[in-house]
Amino acid sequence: MRVVILGASRFGETIAEYLIGADHEVVLIDKDRTRLEKLAERLDCGMIEGDGTMPTVLREAFRDENDVFIAVTNASDDNILASVVARSVGFGRVIPQITASELIDVCHELDLNDLINPHATVAENICAGLVDQTAIDEETALRNQLALKRVYVPERMAGARFGDIETPEEARVVALIRDEDEMFATEESELREGDYLLFVVDRDMLDALSDAFAA
Repeated sequence: MRVVILGASRFGETIAEYLIGADHEVVLIDKDRTRLEKLAERLDCGMIEGDGTMPTVLREAFRDENDVFIAVTNASDDNILASVVARSVGFGRVIPQITASELIDVCHELDLNDLINPHATVAENICAGLVDQTAIDEETALRNQLALKRVYVPERMAGARFGDIETPEEARVVALIRDEDEMFATEESELREGDYLLFVVDRDMLDALSDAFAA
């Protein structure tokens, strides 16, 4: 699958990381050249500097009707506009992030029914936790200095013990995820290419943790 992501925020970066880790082709669009250059050091994907609401920029990113477009800038109105333009360019599926609840009905009127609504997701997690306290998503509880971060184990680390990997002191591994299996990670855990590690990390060290697991 080929996915074009508008918005090089940490959220956009995380989406790109997951897709790249799953062997999908990714193109990242943002106006901030410095941010793109920084991400290019650790993300193996296409980068386009420009305004993703403009047809010329989206045509540059577009390949064919099977492409997916995801708009995750910090502005809901820009995400809507970009998605409408992307659909007119030919993207087969468009997915805007909407944080302004009053714009959700507008999206439905425009037939933009694939939405990312993070506020609704958090609310659902909290409601689920009222019934089953263990059901609350960990990310719901980490909104201040700590964050959850899932990193992909690159080929160069295959066969290494987790205890031999240098990670920031302000990062604590929570779990090792391999295919459908989830397990506690220990110093002796042998890593395989394609594994994911789930960390709790100081937000100031998110970039350092990503750098430690760069391909």
